[in-house]
Amino acid sequence: MAQRNATAMLIAGLALLLAPAPAAAQDGGWSTPRTPWGHPELQGIWSNTTTTPMERPEDLAGREFLTEEERAARNPGSGISAETRTEFMPTGAVNDYWLEKGELLLRTSLIVDPPDGRYPPLTPAAQARLARRRASYTGGELASWEDFSTYDRCLTRGMPGAMTPGWYNHNYLILQTPTHVVILVEMIHDARIVRLGGSPADGVEQWMGQSTGRWEGDTLVVETTNLEEPQRRVVERLTRSGADSIDYEVTVRDDGEWTGPWTALMPMSTIEGPLFEYACHEGNYGLPNMLSGKRAEEAR
Repeated sequence: MAQRNATAMLIAGLALLLAPAPAAAQDGGWSTPRTPWGHPELQGIWSNTTTTPMERPEDLAGREFLTEEERAARNPGSGISAETRTEFMPTGAVNDYWLEKGELLLRTSLIVDPPDGRYPPLTPAAQARLARRRASYTGGELASWEDFSTYDRCLTRGMPGAMTPGWYNHNYLILQTPTHVVILVEMIHDARIVRLGGSPADGVEQWMGQSTGRWEGDTLVVETTNLEEPQRRVVERLTRSGADSIDYEVTVRDDGEWTGPWTALMPMSTIEGPLFEYACHEGNYGLPNMLSGKRAEEAR
């Protein structure tokens, strides 16, 4: 009897814990959903896929927004590929059929600060590093495995790259507990664990850094430091803006890379699940072939 009572109490306690909490009403009849412990609800599967570029195109200089007519003209087919799966593609390329390009936003660039919609100028040291940087998608010498980026190797896109839209699979599973927020990134399967409150536990540098979070009203503010780039600090702000949307803002400061900070807005929308495993390992298994192919190219 005592065991049955304890089990019943446990089930009742779990039901109470998992029950949705009341939400504060907002204009338009929509309310910010909340977790059972009262935090704004960010959990779900989201995507920030878009064809809007990070930097404002030169022909749109001084223009923060497109008109609806301009958006339609610049985004024929809403980014849907016209290629077929049987069309020949060169080795190493991804057939456009498989890409998830998304649609243009009305904004002409994801970067909103600096106001010109462009990255700040690189520092002289960063310009020198860029001249030496190699990657399979930029060509170059590729003399050894050291010339392949972590993106090539299917290891990580780092920060803020992991949260930046690109060609495809820029989907995110967000989970919450009272003390942590987890962001599982589909692209190259990065998993970010954000500890709420406090500061990074140590000074160990990691590709994805160490993230701590705090709530400012209904906005989750995440600060990431201890990145491989020692001077880089990434601050993200996630705010539910509707039943199917999150306003995502990121500000990056890296005095070793850029001459000033920059901020981008990348809205997120809900998508149907589940989030499938992105088993990206070709960049490791294919590395000998990529190097031997480069040697054959040089011999020709």
